[in-house]
Amino acid sequence: MARPMTADRPTRSLAGTLSCCDQQLRSMNLPSGTDVVTVALAGQPNVGKTTVFNLLTGLNQHVGNWPGKTVEQKIGVCHSGNVPLALVDLPGTYSLTAGSEEERVARDFILHERPDVVVLVADASNLERNLYLLSELLLLPVPIVLALNMVDVAEEYGIHTDAEALSQALGIPVVPMVASRNRGVRELLQVVQALACDGDRNTGAYPYHPRRPQLRPDHRDTLAALLRLIQGRVPEPYPEEWVAIKLLEGDREVTELAQGWLPQGTWQEVHSILHRHEDAILDIAGGRYQWIGEVLAGAQIRRGLGQVGLTERLDRWATHPLWGMAILGAAAALMFFLVYTVGSPLQGVLEEYVVTRPSAWLSTHLDWAPAWVTGLLTDGVLAGAGTMATFVPILAIFFAALGFFEDTGYMARAAFVMDRFMHAIGLHGRSFLPLFLGFGCNVPAIMGARIADSPRARLLGILLAPLVPCTARLGVLTTLAAAFFGPYAFVVTLGLVGTNLVVLALLGVVLHRLVLRGEQAAFIMELPLYHRPNGRSIALFVWHHLRAFLARAVTIIMAASVVVWALSALPAGDIGSSYLAAMGQALEPLGRLMGLGWRLMVALLASFVAKENSLAVMGVLFAGAETGAGLTEVLPTLISPASALAFLTVQMLFIPCVATMAAIRKETGSWAWALFDLCLLLVISFLGGAVAYQVGLLLGWGA
Repeated sequence: MARPMTADRPTRSLAGTLSCCDQQLRSMNLPSGTDVVTVALAGQPNVGKTTVFNLLTGLNQHVGNWPGKTVEQKIGVCHSGNVPLALVDLPGTYSLTAGSEEERVARDFILHERPDVVVLVADASNLERNLYLLSELLLLPVPIVLALNMVDVAEEYGIHTDAEALSQALGIPVVPMVASRNRGVRELLQVVQALACDGDRNTGAYPYHPRRPQLRPDHRDTLAALLRLIQGRVPEPYPEEWVAIKLLEGDREVTELAQGWLPQGTWQEVHSILHRHEDAILDIAGGRYQWIGEVLAGAQIRRGLGQVGLTERLDRWATHPLWGMAILGAAAALMFFLVYTVGSPLQGVLEEYVVTRPSAWLSTHLDWAPAWVTGLLTDGVLAGAGTMATFVPILAIFFAALGFFEDTGYMARAAFVMDRFMHAIGLHGRSFLPLFLGFGCNVPAIMGARIADSPRARLLGILLAPLVPCTARLGVLTTLAAAFFGPYAFVVTLGLVGTNLVVLALLGVVLHRLVLRGEQAAFIMELPLYHRPNGRSIALFVWHHLRAFLARAVTIIMAASVVVWALSALPAGDIGSSYLAAMGQALEPLGRLMGLGWRLMVALLASFVAKENSLAVMGVLFAGAETGAGLTEVLPTLISPASALAFLTVQMLFIPCVATMAAIRKETGSWAWALFDLCLLLVISFLGGAVAYQVGLLLGWGA
């Protein structure tokens, strides 16, 4: 039976203040502070940490960003008996050295928020690397439980780990589990509850007396000297021994903090010691691996060493420079096939029932209302936010495919084979798939940039994503290319899509020099063993991304849609005499450089709400009809092929839609970067349009 929480569980040192975790719980109308046990889930990428989190919390999750960071923050709640547990899914990290945003977030949360228990989820088939992270966690003042996940996969590969022997060797509770099959989860909750609630952990149901790794003898005196110098000068919540070891490791952030804590004379002594012992990090790492070897020697048995397993056999193809690319291309082709054969028809159905029929119904039943009311609802709300909502089937298929690749372990292979190409523009192989998502919609591509390791690489991925032509932009291109160029439409379409990708690569090289300043961060990723996907985890992955997309569609996108609609309707209710038209006429001198009249400039501006708006606006301004058929017939008689080529070039390179702008603002946390990307793409698109127009004139397409 569960115990009453407030009486038995230890009181945190920061009790009484509202932590970021507490604030998230308050936003979920859940208890916070000392009324709930806070559990942090830590672990390396691809160890099943998210599967454990989803299994325990289900739909009872809140997804946001860490305060001041673009790293995703997930908090969920579950219960062990009547004890509420707030689970915080820390970013996947290989160590706790502040070399990346994820590592900084993970260790800052443990140090400053002081969770009641940290659960380290480890891959039983690759325990050595996972125990290295444990060796760092044990230096922090929080109780730790080792969740030995994927023991079934390890057994398949001949790796047997004795959890009891491992627990005795480490001095901490160890729980074997298979999260994908819901095995061991209840036992994990029991251990977490007992560790958080027992007053004396040394004599409780799960005795806790951790055996920490020791520094090799060569530098133990150095560590002791550092401890004497910093003793009494390190503020809460930093442990003095942890600070001393981090100084010996050369941790830049801790070094800067220590310089501020210590008097100048003391810092000079510390700096002198660190300068004389720059090689101490080798002894620290060596001591940790020696500790790992001793721990595993009596707890793990490996059978069939030297045999080639399933993962090795598959990876001979999946990571091959040539065949790996072919497999990735086939996987991408299958995903697009599903999108266009399943997702697009469903999108058409949604468009009929979410946009077209409601618009017709509103027009019929609101005939008594002022025209602006009907226009606001049909052309503003439904045409903007409603159209974005119709992309749900396409996005669901994209996210399901992404979740499948991630859950089976293939995502790491795709990143591996693309890494050498992505490095040319300053990105990692992991950034390929988010950019690839941009062919469906740029918004998830920008959200997916979070998987980049460094903030600068993440920023670069965000800035480049709008150059990937989305389905809406491709729809406009396909329709107008057929109208203007007839039998040559396919060549023009292919050339313009290729132009976008070339511009993306060139811009990536330039921004890599300017934004990343040529920085090439090391790409470190372990290839996990292949394993069967978990349907529940994939479903939750899809749900959380769709929920975030829809939340954005009914807030920021709807507001922006209404603003642009107002510009197109005011002051007289006619787009031809609207403020938007006035803006187009003001831009007409610029448009002449590209052979574009003010009507085409207005069509470009209207695409800011949604790219397909260009067609609707052109239908009103040129044909005076609402149907696409009338538009495609009249356009070639009014616009020269050279101007058409320039318009399509600008359309493909033009500024992102309002939904994408909102995503850029949210992911960068800055309007400055969003406006920078907007201005940059505006200049590039107009330059591209001017060049295309001159090329068209040279080809004799000016008539």
